[in-house]
Amino acid sequence: MTDWSRLHHAYGTAEDIPRLLDGASADPLGPDWDELWSRLCHQGTVYSASYAALPVLTRMARQWPTPDRQAPLYLAGSIMASSDRPYDGRDPRVIYASEISELIRLTEEALQDPTLADAPGTYIDLLATLLSLQGVEVWGEELDGVHHGEYEVPCPACASENFIVLGEDGFFSTMDSMYTEQSAARKVPLQPRSPEALGGLARTLHSRALADGHPGIAHKLTYVFGNAQCAECDVVFSVEEAITTRWD
Repeated sequence: MTDWSRLHHAYGTAEDIPRLLDGASADPLGPDWDELWSRLCHQGTVYSASYAALPVLTRMARQWPTPDRQAPLYLAGSIMASSDRPYDGRDPRVIYASEISELIRLTEEALQDPTLADAPGTYIDLLATLLSLQGVEVWGEELDGVHHGEYEVPCPACASENFIVLGEDGFFSTMDSMYTEQSAARKVPLQPRSPEALGGLARTLHSRALADGHPGIAHKLTYVFGNAQCAECDVVFSVEEAITTRWD
């Protein structure tokens, strides 16, 4: 049995965590999930109680139907993605290896839910969760820009902030945060990488999105792993490298 009184979260001892876990429902917007996120993954910081919650989150995800398990998967993924964590010499990926392995399997199952065909945002969130559980740095936390249609990155040459836009307004870089179709701001077309030229993680994500029935996401990924031209100084740079640099 876990002695929660010996563990800590963002606001002190973790004695209240069992009550919140017991009260959490399948609704990811439920009040108990807000409380759990605030305590166990506060602005990306995790605590001793965060890892201790992994077995419970795993059990919840296992017991709930595929469409209903998103909340525990999201929280578990964010806990494992955090680089701001307590250091006690123990590796949580070793201590909770069996839970992480099962969470990966449960996330893979959730990604095959046919209802995701009309929910690209949920698909992206689950795919990001999978990457976090697998230990993939950066993209477990940064993949959501594909759905939101925007990344803000510094130009590696002049350090100007560029908005990398992927969406209804087009695919371009701009200095104007208020970009719209009617905006007079300079918009420089992005330079996508051909699917055949993608390698490593980019190829894996692109191929998976196509296989899972999300061609729109696959198309956006060719721009995320392509090049942009700075709207200020015209230097061409790798969007992927700019995102990674900002994350670091």
